[in-house]
Amino acid sequence: MATLTGRHALVTGGGRGIGRAVAAALTGAGAAVTVLGRNEVSLQDAVSHGDAAGYLAADVTDALFRRMFDLNVMGAVHATRAVLGEMVARGFGRIVVNASVAGLKGYAYVTAYCAAKHAAVGLVRALAQETVKTGVTVNAVCPGYTDTDLVNDSLARITARTGRSREEALAGMLKDEPLGRLIRPDEVAAAVLFLCSPDAGAITGTTLTVAGGEI
Repeated sequence: MATLTGRHALVTGGGRGIGRAVAAALTGAGAAVTVLGRNEVSLQDAVSHGDAAGYLAADVTDALFRRMFDLNVMGAVHATRAVLGEMVARGFGRIVVNASVAGLKGYAYVTAYCAAKHAAVGLVRALAQETVKTGVTVNAVCPGYTDTDLVNDSLARITARTGRSREEALAGMLKDEPLGRLIRPDEVAAAVLFLCSPDAGAITGTTLTVAGGEI
């Protein structure tokens, strides 16, 4: 079991979904976790339930195509800039970007999302090269469709637009995933926890795919 006692972690989007699961996993491993996001109620809930030690309310987005970049790329840039200098000075740090399988392949009708996630993976790969001898590692996790509010909202829109049942819509969503089910947020969090561990010091510039065999 990885131990992160004495470490501090900042988890963006930490009020719900994958971010919340990551915050809980890091807290469980001993880290002092600060969650950041737009919804102050969900952030407070994360703290009150012991998934995080504190929170910051912030919005890193503004406007659809541009908003995708602000959220998925510039959000990672701003968070990284805020912590990287001290990590390098300390000689230890772990940066893990929540990317997507959409950062590794193309999907029809979600061009902005795919472009942003590809950019996030490129950021990880380049920054890893710049920091490789500093004690800081930079990696990405690339989940497939995960059981989050975002996916459930998408399923609701599909059923409303097409008249298909939720089960039919979900089957269409998962047609390329051999595992045949949604990924659980805690499964993604376990990947993040490993990349944050002391044992992952030689792993940098990678994309750890959690996608049920899709990639």
